[in-house]
Amino acid sequence: MLHRWGFVYLSPGTDPTRTVADSGDRVAVLVGVPTVEDAPAAARALVTEGAQLVELCGGFGPVHTARVIEAIDDAVPVGAVSYGPEATDRLHEIFGG
Repeated sequence: MLHRWGFVYLSPGTDPTRTVADSGDRVAVLVGVPTVEDAPAAARALVTEGAQLVELCGGFGPVHTARVIEAIDDAVPVGAVSYGPEATDRLHEIFGG
């Protein structure tokens, strides 16, 4: 049963931040990292702390998701949020791309 999981998201221009949401029977640890290159270390820390799975925000893409999986030696499942092609233009507007 899932008791602890982590979510890593991009938070450009900031130091890594952590928010813990503890509902009593489940703990979610949200980690904001300034760059995609910071995600592997954040994921390793989450796994060391007992995360049973790690999810990544949609800004990471398949290459950086693979780097996270490699960094944790595939110790737990890693998933990534994805968006369909219909969202591309709106995502570019939001993120200034």
